[in-house]
This record gives sequence, structure tokens and C-alpha cells, in this order.
Amino acid sequence: MIYLRSFLFQLYFWVWSVFTTLWMLPFLVLPRKATIWALRVWANGLILGLRVLAGTKVEVRGREHLPAGPALIAAKHQSMFDVFAQFALLPDACLVMKKELLRVPLFGWYGLKAGMIVVDRAGHSMALKKLVRDTVDRMKETRQVVIFPEGTRGDVGVGGDYKPGIAALYRELDLPVTPLALNCGVHWPKGFLRPPGTIVFEYLPAIPAGLKRGEFMREVQTRIDAATKALEDEGL
Repeated sequence: MIYLRSFLFQLYFWVWSVFTTLWMLPFLVLPRKATIWALRVWANGLILGLRVLAGTKVEVRGREHLPAGPALIAAKHQSMFDVFAQFALLPDACLVMKKELLRVPLFGWYGLKAGMIVVDRAGHSMALKKLVRDTVDRMKETRQVVIFPEGTRGDVGVGGDYKPGIAALYRELDLPVTPLALNCGVHWPKGFLRPPGTIVFEYLPAIPAGLKRGEFMREVQTRIDAATKALEDEGL
């Protein structure tokens, strides 16, 4: 049964995604928030498909910690669904995305139109400075900037290797950081299968501004990895 349900969801995913990306073409000449709205429709369609076809529901915990205004969110990264879901979860999500994603047909265009922050990871210090500048600009638009501190998807049950980008933003913006734990990798792993269950996004209490770099990095990694492991251990 899991193979059939996974096949049906994969078919739905591609049909829905192709339909949405083509339907969104006129949004490229509309204001940015129209594209954000269209991406929210797409993401909610994926959540619906997961529940109906794959037998996986999405649960959000810690809503009291979910920021509505300008905010910096540090999220665990286990699957592409970590990225997609942000458009459904947040009022005006702004993702920090790697430059290579601009090559994805149409998706790259929509990423630019939606005002995502594009990072050239080969740019080192210059890329870090651009990340800070762009994030400051997005904060002026009262957006929720989501960064995946690990930089790339990790395996379920494995602690992350957190990169310095989040520390630079924390220092320069002098804002609290909201950690986000999740268990997406359990139900949206690499490959074909989509095991049923419950995907949980858990917003944790914000880390206050003003900590020293080393203390902040330990705090953000400890909080995210510990809460993520607890979700994985629940076996949802």
C-alpha cells in the first residue's frame, strides 16, 4: 500500500507543481505579494496531497512562538518539504536559497520575483556580506527570513554542521532568532517512498539578542537538534 500511495502522491506532486508554475506565469508582472500568495496556494496544495494520498498530515506546534512581523528563523533542514512548507506556515516567508536553485526552470524566476535571498556559497566573505545586506532589506518589508544553518539537507537522527551565516545575521541584525525543529525527513526522505504519519513543525522560544557568537551558536544548535531528535523519537 505504501508503494501505491507514494506513487499517487509523486504523480500528484509533479502534475500540481507543473500546473501551478504555468498558472503563475502572469504573476511575474504583478506585485511581489501576489507571487507569495500563489506560492502559498501551491504549498497548501502539497499539504493537502500529502494528507489525502500519502496519509501524512502536517502539525504545527509552538504557534505562540510563531512570528508574524519581521523575524529571523533558523530551521532544521532534512528535506525539500522544509522549504516548500514555509510559504504555507508564515505570513510573508523569505527563504535564503543557494544560487544553484535559480537554474531550476520557472522556480528560479518565481524565487527572484518573490524576493528570496540568493546566496553564492562560493563567494565566502562577499557572499556573507550580501546575505546580511539583503536580510536587512527584507526586514524593512516586515518579512520572516528563514535560513537553514546547516546549508544542506541532513540525515534523520544526525546532528547538523551549522554554518556561520546565521551567526552573522544574529550579530548584525541584533534581533532574536526563532529556532524551528521538524521531522520532515522521516516522511519526505530522499527517494520515492513517502511513509505515512505526521510531519511536525515546532517553533521554539526565541533566542534573545545580544549573546556572544560562540554562546549563540551552541544555543541554536542545541535547541534545534534536541527538539528535532525528540520529534523523531516520538515515532509519529
